[in-house]
Amino acid sequence: MKRIAVYCGSASPADPVYVECARMVGRTLAERGIGVVYGGGRLGLMGAVADAALDAGGEVIGIIPEVLVHAEVAHRGLTELHVVQTMHERKARFTDLSDGFLTLPGGTGTMDELWEAMSWAQLGYHTDPVGLLNVAGYYDHLIAFTAKMGEVGFLRPQHQGLLIVDDTLDGLLAKMDAHVPAPSIVQMDRADL
Repeated sequence: MKRIAVYCGSASPADPVYVECARMVGRTLAERGIGVVYGGGRLGLMGAVADAALDAGGEVIGIIPEVLVHAEVAHRGLTELHVVQTMHERKARFTDLSDGFLTLPGGTGTMDELWEAMSWAQLGYHTDPVGLLNVAGYYDHLIAFTAKMGEVGFLRPQHQGLLIVDDTLDGLLAKMDAHVPAPSIVQMDRADL
């Protein structure tokens, strides 16, 4: 993977474990020569990932909707800052510029990005790995919910491995590197749908 889209929150929770993890992710990706593509903000976990990657000499590409630039949350010190009109354009650009997706803790925007990356993988719009770093058990319930979707039948057996999960960045990146794309819905036999 040459570039990874990093999805994470623009908030800084009181527990320092989240910001520390974001810094570690940015630094580690840069040290491994993997560029960061992210939401273009300077606040919260987003800013921590970007600053750490930049401090380690990494490439950091931000993609931010124009409305957020005007709210003065854009990070002005990035390798590149792409200003787009809509959130839809932002997410499409993440997919165009990245070879994988790595989700850190975040809120509704982060969940929107994660679910779209998974949905697009199911549909065959991309074949890139979708990773979830389960920092301090933050995503335990989401992981259980994803398993429940499979158990009930809303997530096909062929797609139950789309969400790649680990509690450590090294483990997650190794799993993402070993990723084998699942057949997309359009490639599947009608009987399997």
